[in-house]
Amino acid sequence: MFGLSSREHLDFAHDGADWPNREASVFIEAGGFKWHVQRMGKGPQLLLLHGTGASTHSFAALEPLLARRFEVVAPDLPGHGFTAARKAPDLSLPGMTRAIEALLTAIDFRPEVVVGHSAGAAILARLCLDLSISPKLLVSLNGAFLPFGGAARFLFPSMARLLFLNPLAPRLFAWSANDASVANLLRGTGSKIGRRGVELYARLLANPEHVAGALGMMAKWDLTDLRRDLPDLEPDVLLIVGQTDKAIPPQAASEVAAEIPGAVVETIPHAGHLAHEEEPERVCELILTYAAQSGVL
Repeated sequence: MFGLSSREHLDFAHDGADWPNREASVFIEAGGFKWHVQRMGKGPQLLLLHGTGASTHSFAALEPLLARRFEVVAPDLPGHGFTAARKAPDLSLPGMTRAIEALLTAIDFRPEVVVGHSAGAAILARLCLDLSISPKLLVSLNGAFLPFGGAARFLFPSMARLLFLNPLAPRLFAWSANDASVANLLRGTGSKIGRRGVELYARLLANPEHVAGALGMMAKWDLTDLRRDLPDLEPDVLLIVGQTDKAIPPQAASEVAAEIPGAVVETIPHAGHLAHEEEPERVCELILTYAAQSGVL
């Protein structure tokens, strides 16, 4: 799947020529990957992780706001965006956790605040539980902490696995990715983002390797152990929820908060699964407020 021809790789010089916050981008070798990482700002260290199918572009507006008070690091996850794997990567939750740990070790980064969107929040929680990182505050943006319920628990990963194993599937998905189809897909998350955001997602989803990374991540995603271990999380936990999120039911945050001692839920009205793209100023305000309460600022 990851032995595609070079023309199927995203090329930063070409595909990333106008990438958001491009001036903050660097490439780092660690853990079998050539990572695309954005790093900006000064202050306490803060790690940003995007969700499945996205990239650093998802934090285009939020990242510079946070960089006014923090030193921010935001990588493209394995199989996503401009991060390139030297061999077929392990896209499971444990595999992603090990990969991020290797990156943080390579750049000697010890975040005091960690912020993750959707599956990115689950990776951060696992890193905390494994004591790979010891932040004071974990912020979840519409976090994906709970396994699918009922038949969907088996159906969705199985479908993704079948598609991932079919070498034609990523190409077929990529060929069908245009601004109109991607806009419809994003509307299905309950979010409304601008034309620029849609174009960036379309650029990513038109690339077979990025699609393969997203499918591979979904195919291997198992949150059973994470759900069991949530009560053992040590950092303060803030769960930011988009009120109109159609990808992860907003009420799931209350269920998660009930299992984590001291966890707090903050809801952003009229925002969906991409609340941090729709309301970056409000999300930043919440992060700063709770970082101060946690003794970081």
